[in-house]
Amino acid sequence: MLQSDGVGPYDQEKENTTMSDTRDRYGRLTRWLHWGMALLVIWQFLKLGDRINDGEHWIGQTLVPWHISIGVALLVLALIRVLWAMKQSPNRPQHTGSTAPLVKGGHFLLYVVMLLVPITGALLMVGNGYGLEAFGIQLVAESEAEIAWMANIGSLHSPIAILFVALVVGHVCAALYHHFVVRDDTLKRMTS
Repeated sequence: MLQSDGVGPYDQEKENTTMSDTRDRYGRLTRWLHWGMALLVIWQFLKLGDRINDGEHWIGQTLVPWHISIGVALLVLALIRVLWAMKQSPNRPQHTGSTAPLVKGGHFLLYVVMLLVPITGALLMVGNGYGLEAFGIQLVAESEAEIAWMANIGSLHSPIAILFVALVVGHVCAALYHHFVVRDDTLKRMTS
């Protein structure tokens, strides 16, 4: 039996489980990448707590030692996410209205910063001779010699990370504004 919109229950169930994005909502892979990365990004933001009391507290002792490994994982996931977003671009929900350029610009900045934060972090580590180790695997060996250009670019890691915090807070506030004030389906596209 068809419902009034001409879509049967089986079609709705199939639509809710598709990997690909549609004009109405984001697919399972996009949602998985979004929320999985969101959790890892929140974990990374706890690094700011490491600056309190020189890390002599539970955050600095338990979560921060994973900062570089999680950063490498986020870089890989961000690259996958960018490639997937490019592939899905024609299918994705479109932003319309007077705020569309602001929304598109904000999303573009989020993607750029998602890539720049781990890249500058890796450059900071390698440039200062620390090497790069993730999940117990030595990706780049330690070195006695510093690489000045890498260290210089890597020094942008903290300011870009702070920009990332601001962009994420803005992104969350915009989503909540749409959900609770405008009462549209913006947030639902990424959650169901």
